Amino acid sequence: MPLALAMLGLMLVALSITSLMLGARPIALSAVRDAFLHYDPGMTDHIVVRQYRLPRTILCLLCGAAFGTAGALIQASTRNPLADPGILGVNAGAAFAVILAVGVFSFASITAYVWFALAGAAMAGLLVYTIGASAGGATPVRLLLSGVAISAVLGGIGSSVTLLDPQAFDSLRHWQVGTVAGRNLAVAATVAPFIMAGLLLALIAAPALNAAALGDDTARALGLNLSSLRITVILSVTLLAGAATAATGPISFIGLMMPYAARWIAGSDQRRIIPLTMLCSVNLLLAADIAGRLIIYPDELDAGIVVAFLGAPVLIMLARSARTKTL
Repeated sequence: MPLALAMLGLMLVALSITSLMLGARPIALSAVRDAFLHYDPGMTDHIVVRQYRLPRTILCLLCGAAFGTAGALIQASTRNPLADPGILGVNAGAAFAVILAVGVFSFASITAYVWFALAGAAMAGLLVYTIGASAGGATPVRLLLSGVAISAVLGGIGSSVTLLDPQAFDSLRHWQVGTVAGRNLAVAATVAPFIMAGLLLALIAAPALNAAALGDDTARALGLNLSSLRITVILSVTLLAGAATAATGPISFIGLMMPYAARWIAGSDQRRIIPLTMLCSVNLLLAADIAGRLIIYPDELDAGIVVAFLGAPVLIMLARSARTKTL
């Protein structure tokens, strides 16, 4: 575990530096260093580093951790290894709420529509759980099917709304597939408090999730307040998925793949899984963003598309694996 954390930490540092250096305009490491230590507003390299690449790197750190941790919480609380905020409709709910905020209420600033994203994430998550829990209990398959159905419905309605006024939604085209490009530090500053609060709640809930994994009856016998735990998990997932989706769009599969990787490294202890998931998820989103800049250079491929190319085969593999029947 310490070795894994150290390796992931070194990878994070390396990817962060690489993110500041690579793009349509490659910048030398010395110029990146000078952009922070001896900033000159008249130098193009310094402007690119400070105003364009630094914000997207910070958003990768924040939103990667948010999507991954939200997935780890959902998987642990539902004991469903196929769950993540994208598959269970949480990201779709947040995205749909943002589309309504822009299309119906004409909100153009993230500081305004982030509240819609949080509300949409919470409502979609509760709706999926309510549907999946009916007629026999919230089994992994029922939750998965409910999430896919809700995501499809909200996605279809959202697409219809965007067609009503294409010009108003032109700026959301890249956001809808998931991207960290084109954001400034104000966006990161807006979502950072929500994401940090969600991550803190996740760490607080981790020990109780270990007891909850033993089953409801055993957890109650151990003195665990399941209602309080579930409220904490729902609040954390809402803050994480809602704020991250508002900032970068609905990036799926991070919350599916990275908790699985963390369990492979750390076993079943949520006190280890959640911190490892944070680091794994940040590294994945940073790597996807960097790869997107290089795959079709000098143009860019959105990070959400790169993650989807990786996530779809992983989902198929997990769905076919006997190990995914129980968490």
